[in-house]
Amino acid sequence: MKILLLGSGALKIGEAGEFDYSGSQAIKTFKRAGHEVLLINPNIATVQTDPQWEGQKNFAGADKVFFLPVTPEFVEEIIAQENPDALALSFGGQTALNCGLKLEESGILKKFNVKVLGTSVDAIRATEDREIFIQKLKEIDVLTPRSIATRSLEEAQKAAQKIGFPLIMRAGFALGGQGSGFCETPEQFEKKAREAFSFSPQLLIEEDLRGWKEIEYEVVRDGADNCITVVNMENFDPLGIHTGESIVISPSMTLANREYQMLRTVALKTIRHLGIVGECNIQYALDPDDDQNYRVIEVNARLSRSSALASKASGYPLAAVAAEIMLDKTLPEIPNAITQKTTAFFEPSLDYMAVKIPRWDLQKFRKVSREISTEMKSVGEVMALGRNFPEAIQKAVRMLALGSEGVLDSPIKFEKQELESHLKTASPRRLFAVAEALYSGEFDIEAIWERTKIDRWFLQQLQRITDCARELDGAKSLPVELLKRAKLLGFSDNEIARRTQTSFEEIRSVRKKAGIVPVTKQIDTLAAEFPAQTNYLYTTYLGEKNDV
Repeated sequence: MKILLLGSGALKIGEAGEFDYSGSQAIKTFKRAGHEVLLINPNIATVQTDPQWEGQKNFAGADKVFFLPVTPEFVEEIIAQENPDALALSFGGQTALNCGLKLEESGILKKFNVKVLGTSVDAIRATEDREIFIQKLKEIDVLTPRSIATRSLEEAQKAAQKIGFPLIMRAGFALGGQGSGFCETPEQFEKKAREAFSFSPQLLIEEDLRGWKEIEYEVVRDGADNCITVVNMENFDPLGIHTGESIVISPSMTLANREYQMLRTVALKTIRHLGIVGECNIQYALDPDDDQNYRVIEVNARLSRSSALASKASGYPLAAVAAEIMLDKTLPEIPNAITQKTTAFFEPSLDYMAVKIPRWDLQKFRKVSREISTEMKSVGEVMALGRNFPEAIQKAVRMLALGSEGVLDSPIKFEKQELESHLKTASPRRLFAVAEALYSGEFDIEAIWERTKIDRWFLQQLQRITDCARELDGAKSLPVELLKRAKLLGFSDNEIARRTQTSFEEIRSVRKKAGIVPVTKQIDTLAAEFPAQTNYLYTTYLGEKNDV
């Protein structure tokens, strides 16, 4: 079979690099199954456009790569020239989905007898067209935000009056949250609505749910109706900030089991009703004051940037599994990529956590607002793994390459009178402002919660970091117990040295002498001491090195 894959698109915010991971897995899977793969992707700075992937023995990339825009006009030319049997839409983000919808609407796919792999075009349209989406979920009694879909400025203004201010507006078929945002007044609304209709045919007017938790589930379903939720995530920030702009934690930390299971059940019910085949992402708003009061915000019938995060965090190759399902395999038939003994029909159970933090470079632009909201501005992201939230978030901050050793080492210094505004306004600086407010004692957890609506559990975890920092600052010597606690909370040797007025070399020496080393070093030591237990140690604590 000759498969045409729509790739990750041009290099710009909201597309490109974040979908390279998914597209590369799909190409590898299709090729290993013996299929010919054609790739359309104008971005030369991606793995998927390389003819030969480094480290892959006897394995090439796509058979042909067309460095062309992922638009209906260019894709139609390639279809006419190459006559592919099938089209893969799910691996190139919103750009690929929109392109596929237009190709189907214009009759191009029918004309050239090209089938769409995985989720049907009708199911994709049901997730992208907000009016159809809301109606579909009403059929199975799944709650969505109170909203009205509009297709003109006049309709939008009438809907806004009916919903009432403040409200949320969401542009249909949009990339990176473009055209979405909060509106406080009718005057503000008219300007934003005109802008949204300039690039989108549909605008959804929706009730304001700011302050609610934002939760996501990654769901996989095959053609035989086997369906699982692979991993769930929650945003550090409450609803109102685009997922690409938010700190994301996986698995969720603040949900009770009844909440987790309730949302999981809704996810499976929704995806089955929509008819998704492959991988998708479902996003919720959850009322923090009523654990049974939720809203389904949207379903992405494709691999998303959250899917790449979920894959790396859990070790479950979502894109590869989705590609296998597109080739008519069922979940019980697909081998587990980690164990190679069980199947992909399982839900990973993590004994660690992942934290994703976006990276912004807003200082490179003039006259740009530093406020972050429902439209995406971040240019990349990092992911850190840890045994607890403080450890993972401190690691992630260091990985951002801002010159910060942790959440208390802000790249800018806050004046006391500035803290209030930095807490109230979501920006790349707010995490540092929250940590500084806790460290200085200017605000307690309740006061910060009132201003940010960040869940109190996260604030309590940040306070563990700030409490330990004060202990380090006041320490005349460094007890091993305090050093160990600081390392468990994610402090680097450099920051510990600075706070205790010693040197990096001295802290490192004391730490190693006390046996405070990463878990892999501890396991290596135990494996050398008990060689008969080597395989058990590595597979139990690391989930790898099965062949040792």
